[in-house]
Amino acid sequence: MAKGAAQKGKPKEAAPSAGASPRLPAGRHGLPREFIEQNQRERIITALVDTVAEKGYNATTVADITKAAAVSRRTFYEHFSDREACFLAAYEMVADHIRASMRAAAESFGEWPQQVRAALATMLRFLAAEPELARLCMVEPVAAGGEVAARYRQTMGDFVAILKAGRPEHSGERPLPETTEETLVGGVVSLIVREISAGRTAALEKLLPDLTELILAPYLGVEEAERLARSESG
Repeated sequence: MAKGAAQKGKPKEAAPSAGASPRLPAGRHGLPREFIEQNQRERIITALVDTVAEKGYNATTVADITKAAAVSRRTFYEHFSDREACFLAAYEMVADHIRASMRAAAESFGEWPQQVRAALATMLRFLAAEPELARLCMVEPVAAGGEVAARYRQTMGDFVAILKAGRPEHSGERPLPETTEETLVGGVVSLIVREISAGRTAALEKLLPDLTELILAPYLGVEEAERLARSESG
């Protein structure tokens, strides 16, 4: 189902991307029921991703999704209780993949500043390669509200925990404010969302030096953060 995501090798299910899964042949095809159900589920999730990318979450209906997936409403409700449940399934697949990829990239380095940069680079690379998924996981959750927005805030909390691991790097006279990590994550997300909303998703990787410096500066100081961000970016 996923194009760029599948090529990167994700855990569990592959993250959905544009381009619907092939429709099963009509009639008695003899395929196992488990395969049919999985195929239908993937088609529904892929249809949601494509439709939300085109119309936005709030304007997307179950009818839009079933039409794009070429399934009946009955089939949709066999897999998902409502539109929100379908969106959450897609969102969790993408968020889980991004988290796992960032963690794997960070583990390749022993020092926290390099871990931060590697994790950021991995996230930006994925989002730049998958514009529909970038919008799905970075832009639409806030507009959706409800459980979707709550799950999004939880994901952002995971990133906050990653940054808090850098507090021992801080050597300033004053301790860092308690809200430092939340502020940094909010700033990074805001910049990424701005680029996606402006149609510049493909250029997200260009933000890497600036975002790296933004995150490292409170812990390492401005000069050291700039040096590491720029030296690693080349």
